[in-house]
Amino acid sequence: MHFRPLHDRVLVRRIEAEEKTAGGIIIPDTAKEKPMEGEVVAVGPGARDDAGKLVELAVKAGDRILFGKWSGTEVRIDGEDLLIMKEGDILGIIETTAELKKAA
Repeated sequence: MHFRPLHDRVLVRRIEAEEKTAGGIIIPDTAKEKPMEGEVVAVGPGARDDAGKLVELAVKAGDRILFGKWSGTEVRIDGEDLLIMKEGDILGIIETTAELKKAA
């Protein structure tokens, strides 16, 4: 199945955090917090401004993002747990050092 979000919504796959601390202590599932990092799976076409012009989203499929702890709505698509959220719930895009060097 193919899912395409509407308007300024984004479909996100959570990226699971490490199960061990830097000191090697294993964190049990009950003590883990839900990750606030994810990968954009699909994006909507964008929102409309006051003049009715389509404003495209700043994120695209494949971007690695940070989002708020309580952001989005959890959904299950093709057996996979995903989140649907508005672009405004995204705090930022995580860029790798290679991307940062290329942009400079």
